[in-house]
Amino acid sequence: MSILAERYFNIICGHYGCGKSNYAVNLALKRAKEGRKVMLVDLDLVNPYFLSSGCKDLLESNNVRVIAPMFANTNVETPALPAELNLMFETDMDVVLDVGGDDAGAVVLGRYASQLSNIKYEMTYVVNKYRNLTATVEDTVEIVREIEAASRCKATKVVNNSHLKQLTTWDTIKDAIPYGDAVAKELELIMEGITVPSFVYKNEEALKEMNEMKRNFIPVDIHVRAPWEYSEF
Repeated sequence: MSILAERYFNIICGHYGCGKSNYAVNLALKRAKEGRKVMLVDLDLVNPYFLSSGCKDLLESNNVRVIAPMFANTNVETPALPAELNLMFETDMDVVLDVGGDDAGAVVLGRYASQLSNIKYEMTYVVNKYRNLTATVEDTVEIVREIEAASRCKATKVVNNSHLKQLTTWDTIKDAIPYGDAVAKELELIMEGITVPSFVYKNEEALKEMNEMKRNFIPVDIHVRAPWEYSEF
């Protein structure tokens, strides 16, 4: 079996502001801590404020290689795709690929559809009940269909990342569980898990309930923030 068939290649997609970039950073760090060689590829050319590559120093200090659009995190309005982007198809490293929001961001991924068709990949659809345009199951399903059409890739699983940023409570998470399950069911996809911000996950009562529910709760640290949010967590 070839290296490309064996390694982990996960495309992270979702609606604008759903938290997909933060999930991508957490996922890359987790794989690295497990002893894997990891590459995070930031393919988001749409939103300059919430970029996984904005955590480059953190990622690289944890042995995660970062490939980002040229001029990312600068005041240049039109970032370009670096030539080294093709390394994600040639490396033996695990790849976490952070795609821009909605179908507009997924168009860039479509450029690589032929290469992706030759490898075994996963495509995680990150959903957030509390974001505009994804509050209902129907709207959330419609957006992933648009992403799939633009990227020419198929989603394989769902992660429920429903949150209200620093206002998130355990009730925020619990109340959105049926929504996430309904999205996965409608799409006939695996429900990978339910993210929980670390400041909620540390709550003893919440953690007790999580253990009783026997669901896959995924603790996440808040790494990706807009410049004005850094004093809020």
